[in-house]
Amino acid sequence: MTGGLTEGTVTGANAAPAYAAVLCAGLAALLLGGRDTELRRARLLFADGAGTTSGRVRLPGPWARWAMEARRRWRALPGGQPGPELWCLPIGCLVALLGASVLPLPAAVVAVPVVRRWLRSRERGRARDSMAARVIELCAGVAAELRAGRQPDEALRLAASGTLGAAEGTVTAAARFGGDVPTALRKAARQPGAEGLLGVAACWQVAADSGAGLAAGLERVADALRAERAQGEELEAQLAGTRATAVMLALLPLVGLLMGSALGAEPLRVLLHTPAGWVCLLVGGVLEYAGLVWTARVVRAASGRRGAGAG
Repeated sequence: MTGGLTEGTVTGANAAPAYAAVLCAGLAALLLGGRDTELRRARLLFADGAGTTSGRVRLPGPWARWAMEARRRWRALPGGQPGPELWCLPIGCLVALLGASVLPLPAAVVAVPVVRRWLRSRERGRARDSMAARVIELCAGVAAELRAGRQPDEALRLAASGTLGAAEGTVTAAARFGGDVPTALRKAARQPGAEGLLGVAACWQVAADSGAGLAAGLERVADALRAERAQGEELEAQLAGTRATAVMLALLPLVGLLMGSALGAEPLRVLLHTPAGWVCLLVGGVLEYAGLVWTARVVRAASGRRGAGAG
């Protein structure tokens, strides 16, 4: 009797992380399922709503309402479409099942916004670099059109096609209808990575006031922006070693866990089920985060960028 009671108790205790893992996995699947919204709308339009709900996986009662509210609030955030950061949830579920503990589940939930912020920061950095490259192309394109004999306004309209992002309409409209092109360029320069448009606006202003050669000025601006971009790329290449070292050091605890498991030391059981393990997890997590933040600040200070994420 005692043995059966003990076995049932252990089974119930081990079932808690399994239930929580299934819940997290279901929430992740629901959030990721938001990507086929357009497909569901098309089915509703062309099938008159028939057969559109039979293939859906529904959570029972209050869990469905809670999951839908979490999804709605998630999408209300800036850039609220689900992304790769949701892989933290199934990874946390896997660790929870392997370690028979619920502790990895809240850690996975906390990791989602942190990873999300890091990914968004990298996306902004790539968008900034892409915009800087397009500004250089704009300068070279306008100068080439001017050398070919086109008028400045027409040259700007042709070269600005698909290069200035959200501000493209304002700049092309100012060029087409005789508006204040330098002011429109300065407003467009407020976009991340488009700071080089300030030089284009200055050249345009000087050319309009004094009749100086606009093509030559834009070529000089393009050359200066290329030199600055090449210098930045060289600096990024030099910082690549620092980033690689930081990533390797950050992954060492995971390597230690894998080696301990291979040797039969059961590190997950110690970390997740003993007070000493909890202290090690807390201290190790704080030190890991502090190391990553410190490395990111060093890299940002060396590269001269503000607001860039840790690469």
